[in-house]
Amino acid sequence: MRPGGPAVQLGLKNNLGQFLLLLLVNAFVGAMVGLERGILPLLAETDFHVLGQVAILSFIVVFGITKALTNYFAGRLSDRFGRKHVLVAGWLVAAPVPFLLIWAPSWNWILVANAFLGVSQGLTWSTTVIMKIDLVGPSRRGLAMGLNEFSGYFAVAGSALATGWIAAHYGLRPQPFYLGIGYVVIGFLLSLLAVRETRHHVAHEIKVHHEVTRHLGIPSQGEIFRRSSWTDPNLSSVSQVGLVNNLNDGMAWGLFPLLFAAKGMTLTQIGLLTAAYPAVWGIFQIFTGAASDRIGRKGLIVGGMWLQAAGIGLTAIANTFPAFMAGALLLGFGTAMVYPTLLAAIGDVAHPSWRASAVGVYRLWRDLGYAVGALLAGFTAEQFGPATAVWAVAVLTFLSGLAAALRMAETKRRQ
Repeated sequence: MRPGGPAVQLGLKNNLGQFLLLLLVNAFVGAMVGLERGILPLLAETDFHVLGQVAILSFIVVFGITKALTNYFAGRLSDRFGRKHVLVAGWLVAAPVPFLLIWAPSWNWILVANAFLGVSQGLTWSTTVIMKIDLVGPSRRGLAMGLNEFSGYFAVAGSALATGWIAAHYGLRPQPFYLGIGYVVIGFLLSLLAVRETRHHVAHEIKVHHEVTRHLGIPSQGEIFRRSSWTDPNLSSVSQVGLVNNLNDGMAWGLFPLLFAAKGMTLTQIGLLTAAYPAVWGIFQIFTGAASDRIGRKGLIVGGMWLQAAGIGLTAIANTFPAFMAGALLLGFGTAMVYPTLLAAIGDVAHPSWRASAVGVYRLWRDLGYAVGALLAGFTAEQFGPATAVWAVAVLTFLSGLAAALRMAETKRRQ
């Protein structure tokens, strides 16, 4: 029992109130990213007259690197100081972001805003993931991660759709970014006043489900990093797929709005297209996460990467709104198959005593994909054109799925 509190119990039903609260908090976390989703590449060209694909996509590079590094430390900090403290700190870091976007006199201010956004996302999203894994225990981990990522990415889509509509009616700045002020205030207050610490659930899980191993020493941070990066075939496969998955997202975030505009899409159409991909991604994660608890992780991971490759390839050859929408839907569904399943697989493999750190390493590699994707797409687009850049990412995505098929085992059997 917790001192002065009820006995700790694992499971979604037993912790439903806190779980739903964390879903709501994560929705505001995702909405912060959605602020920029369809607007910033266009803002770079129209307001700041930034030239060159690499320069335009520089905001994603900054976001990806800062978020990736923060993810790594968020796992370690949450183990050391507690999940709630890290979550609240993440919202404090987010506070300047909407004001920097509103008042930015130069593109460098946008880059600073995205550095703050990356740090904030690393702290807030990482801890909401870790806390949900803590609460539900081993049996419903896939469902929990599906619900978590649904809340975040459906909010990304909703926020992108809202800011696209506002931009079409009132301009690219400042009106769309007023939403961000509300996101920060609500997310911070919920995290500070209502969210409860979950580290005691970890101690309970170790006692109940890991009696044989609970007295073994925790691996060093260096060993956890090596296992999650290359020595453990399952954890390192998860990290590799995560990196390529977010490489896709970095390319889609930065290059797709420019590609759509070049093919004659209106601002409203661009807003719909940039919202459709994360919306499908978000909604279907509920079902794919739960399915991974029943049928296993590996098939969804491999199949999801190959479906993403098909969606990206279709986008490369498309010229009409329906064709672009079909590509977005395929990409979204493929990502939904992969995203919650990767997190559930880490929970299958990593011991609860060092699970948060393993999640941090995975999210380090995964979100470096934003920077890699933006740089790869930007350089390739400048040299060979946007369509070639999109094709290059499609091929890389297919190869990532093939590597997982050859190297990864089914992790669900480990439970």
